Amino acid sequence: MTHSSKPSARRGTAHRIGRSLALVLPVVLVLSGTLAVTRVNWSGGGSSDSVLTVSAEDVSTPARSRAPQDVLRDRLLLELQEKDPGVVLTHLQQEVNERPSLARHCVSIARALGRAAVQHYGASRAQSFARPVCDTSFASGVASQQG
Repeated sequence: MTHSSKPSARRGTAHRIGRSLALVLPVVLVLSGTLAVTRVNWSGGGSSDSVLTVSAEDVSTPARSRAPQDVLRDRLLLELQEKDPGVVLTHLQQEVNERPSLARHCVSIARALGRAAVQHYGASRAQSFARPVCDTSFASGVASQQG
């Protein structure tokens, strides 16, 4: 009887070890995989510690503000999607009148509006909105998209 009880005890011990491994092994694999991913240098240079430090420093650095002419151009291009180019050109002229520092950017903004108007309205309809805002830059933008 002592001989037959030993295999049963071994099986019980093996069963307990197997159950423990079944519970612990997935946790160990997940944690080791997670740790491996956090240690990979995804940027391609330097150590991952320095990459983490740099990204932590970047969070506290304020973002650079955009130039006023870029903000105005983007705002007017968005407005062009909702309103006709005549209204948008009036707003461009008003902005330039209120802020003379934008005058040197008026030509490039009007050209961008002209190109966008062609995309939205077609060349002949866009041309009908042309007027002497920033000289003939809107019309020049329309013409540059015609062909």
